[in-house]
Amino acid sequence: MLLVHKANSNRLDLEVGGPLDAEMMKLGLEDLFQKSEGMSGGQMLIKIADFAMPTFGAVMIEMARFPSLFNAMHKFDKCAVLTDANWMQTAAKLEGALMPSLEIKAFDCKDTLAAEAWLTGAAAMQEEDDDPMDNMPV
Repeated sequence: MLLVHKANSNRLDLEVGGPLDAEMMKLGLEDLFQKSEGMSGGQMLIKIADFAMPTFGAVMIEMARFPSLFNAMHKFDKCAVLTDANWMQTAAKLEGALMPSLEIKAFDCKDTLAAEAWLTGAAAMQEEDDDPMDNMPV
């Protein structure tokens, strides 16, 4: 399964899970390309639950569409990946290192609110607001 939901004008949410065959990959990528049209500086939230290796046909579809996928990824500045699999979190970090124009951060599935806060920058704003010196007695 590869589902793409347009959360707002500048954010896509993807859900990946279970077996992924060639037809699902084709439809999912087409949906991704269509829904990311016109975006720039976008945000993406990817939730990976119940992961199963894609079929050989799905991998071939992805490889054939790789140039379009690479172009689509340039429309995004930040990508939060929700997964409980440590190896996938590591893979997300490596992918982020390979695409310097895209900041990727991995979170455990239970940390959806933290991932969304990181995407929107609310986490950084909260850290700035929580200055311990603000409550010092004078």
